[in-house]
Amino acid sequence: MKLVLISPKGPLYRHRGGIFKRNLRYAPLTLTTLAALVPPDLDVETRIFDEGIEDVDLGLEADLIGMTVITGSATRAYELSAHFRARGIPVVLGGPHVTLIPEDAQPHADAVVVGYAEDTWPQLLRDFTAGRMRPRYTQAADLDLANRPFARRDMLDRRRYITTHVFEATRGCVHACDFCVVPFAWGRKPFQKPVEEVVADIRQHWARRIIFIDLNLIADKEYAARLFTALVPLEVKWFGLSTTLLGRDPALLALAARSGCAGLLMGFESIVPASLKQSRKGFNDPGEYRELVEILHRHRITLMACFTFGMDHDTPDIFLKTARFAVAAHIDLPRFAIVTPFPNTGLYRRLESEGRILTRNWELYDAQHVVFAPSQLTPAQLYAGHEMAWKHTYSVGSMARRFLGSRIQVPVWWLANLGYRFYAHHLHDFYNCDWIVGQQPNLRSAPRPRSLRWRKAGAA
Repeated sequence: MKLVLISPKGPLYRHRGGIFKRNLRYAPLTLTTLAALVPPDLDVETRIFDEGIEDVDLGLEADLIGMTVITGSATRAYELSAHFRARGIPVVLGGPHVTLIPEDAQPHADAVVVGYAEDTWPQLLRDFTAGRMRPRYTQAADLDLANRPFARRDMLDRRRYITTHVFEATRGCVHACDFCVVPFAWGRKPFQKPVEEVVADIRQHWARRIIFIDLNLIADKEYAARLFTALVPLEVKWFGLSTTLLGRDPALLALAARSGCAGLLMGFESIVPASLKQSRKGFNDPGEYRELVEILHRHRITLMACFTFGMDHDTPDIFLKTARFAVAAHIDLPRFAIVTPFPNTGLYRRLESEGRILTRNWELYDAQHVVFAPSQLTPAQLYAGHEMAWKHTYSVGSMARRFLGSRIQVPVWWLANLGYRFYAHHLHDFYNCDWIVGQQPNLRSAPRPRSLRWRKAGAA
């Protein structure tokens, strides 16, 4: 059987001309994990296509195609699926978007996989081989991540990514932030791989700089402490994601630093306490942000802090206030996004009940377009303010002030900041919200922004 796995992409990561160039892209883990889960007793030849680095061959030969889908890539996934199904090739869709809203994906596929696929994907392949593939496979409640095969990273061309040393120790998060996909797609139960298996996976690659893609490495602090302790002898430098709560646990933070933590991504989200409370992320305290940055820097840990604009308490002055705060706090890599109500999240349901969802064109759900009616801003103000925050934060003067307040990891710091400076000054080349500003009467059938009118590989 010939199996093809595809990661369809939108304008942010698409091959040829997307904003993020090679130096800001690390290898995806989902497809290599699915490849590893193919039952060894089945005679399967597997190929992987990541549209972030290469065009998909629309004339490829396959017996079955599987795609992992996020909301922003759903439109592209549905287009590819229609093409291949028209050629008589069955298509399976899975991933976050499919898990959030399976009824949206079901008509576009021969089968959908809802939830994590460790058990359902092998079963689907066996059923397909036997000629009895079902239309839907749903994650069992007793999923266990122990004793699973390691991801097939060897199937990716490591020259095309900044690194293929991407690992995962846990999945899920214990928090219930209303804008976050995780609690609404997979619930709040954290899943954990045995620490010894995570270490064995790292050891087999002799990796010295690694990335953990776990959404919240410290969701279970006891597990995090065991993992960090096990990493110490490996002498690696690692980058990962954590909540701001790590700053309130000096012992765990010190252990993270000793284990090789060199950089963390944290969701600061907002400098307005009322916005954090409304989004159910009240454990964040803007009054602690500066001290947290200083503590991380004392441990030689760089910080990528993410802020979102468009919450109900945001007023027109929020953009410069936030950008100036990021500069004054010496945040190494500030990131800004437009809050996005991904389907069936708490935020989406609230905005939908208030009649504030402007479009269900999933291609626009990329955290850079305005897809809902803000409370105290116009869509045009939200988009323009978001762009202004990027440009202010990544001006030469702002970068210099942030660097002088940090002074750690100089080469990496400047490389990353120059990459984001390019991003900040090219946003409007790739994202265009004129369709929102114009307020077309039929938003469901509104024309795509010019940024999304990109030629599909091999299309007529």
